[in-house]
Amino acid sequence: MVDAATMIVGAIALVAVGAAVVLALRAQGAAGAQQDGLARAVDGVAQTQAALTGRLAQLAESQVTAQAQLSERMQAQERALARAVEERLAALGKRMDDGLQQASQRQSTTLHDLRERLAVIDAAQKNITELSAQVVSLQDILSNKQARGAFGEIQLNDIVSTMLPPSAYKFQAPLGDGRRVDCLLDLPNPPGAIAIDAKFPLESFHALRSARDEAERIAAGRAFATAILKHVRDIAEKYIVPGETAESALMFLPSEAIYAELHANFPDVVEKSFRAKVWIVSPTTLMATLNTVRAVLKDARMREQAGVIQKEVRTLLDDIERLDSRVTALDKHFTQAAEDIRQIRISTDKVVKRADRIEAVQLGDDPAIEEVAPPQPKLPNA
Repeated sequence: MVDAATMIVGAIALVAVGAAVVLALRAQGAAGAQQDGLARAVDGVAQTQAALTGRLAQLAESQVTAQAQLSERMQAQERALARAVEERLAALGKRMDDGLQQASQRQSTTLHDLRERLAVIDAAQKNITELSAQVVSLQDILSNKQARGAFGEIQLNDIVSTMLPPSAYKFQAPLGDGRRVDCLLDLPNPPGAIAIDAKFPLESFHALRSARDEAERIAAGRAFATAILKHVRDIAEKYIVPGETAESALMFLPSEAIYAELHANFPDVVEKSFRAKVWIVSPTTLMATLNTVRAVLKDARMREQAGVIQKEVRTLLDDIERLDSRVTALDKHFTQAAEDIRQIRISTDKVVKRADRIEAVQLGDDPAIEEVAPPQPKLPNA
């Protein structure tokens, strides 16, 4: 397109120059006939100019046609580009709508899950609040020595009443010297009645657990051991009564943590309690001990019933002997009856034979038979 425009501009300049030349020559044509050759040259330039004008017209037409075709192609490309852009925009809009819907669904699901989790957290928070209140109340109970003692006694009561029958224990049972023990297991001799006393050395245990350095820990450990051994001595002096209780007693610690601390780090205290015949038990070990006590009670009840069982067995043997003698007598009767029946059959057979003979004599079928022998006397068994 640039070359064609350049050609058009050049042609127009040439036409303008030729026109100027023609005008100049015509102005000078009057100078004379000698200038005929120059006139012919001017005519040739005019013809050339006419031809050039025709070509310029053709070139302009072709240029217009090319511009129209180019415009049509540009419009077609523009329409195609517009359609492609519209399609791309539509596809992009659809993807965006789908993405927004999916995002909305995911957000809705996430919000629903979040609400459920918040509900669970809210319930857990309520449980934690209730548990905190219970822990505070438990701390209030354990901070008071009397309440702490009642707590240990209640736990002891629950364990013993669950594991043993009511006839095997007594709570707050009096001893001969007027003292009362938390629980007294009623066992046969040996071993006899066993006393159980609940102790809860919480202060010394807390001091041991909250010790900040080695010196505090050693001092708290000594205080803890001293408290335990004091309880052991009190139980041995108060609740081991010769002739009334067994030679040993139980000290119930209603805390597995205190029991574990005692056996893990204070073996000398445990050994001294063994020598004092005071067995230290926790809720778990007390249940195991009560299982053994239940087996002992069952064995004792079986021994108590052993005499009754033996008496009943002897009576049963006497009944069996009488039954055997009566069966023997009945067997003799059956044997005698069978013998009598056999003798009766022998007699009936003889009677039948004699009747046959009598019938034969009357009919005269046997001439060789002589007189009928007189009947013989019957034997006792005949």
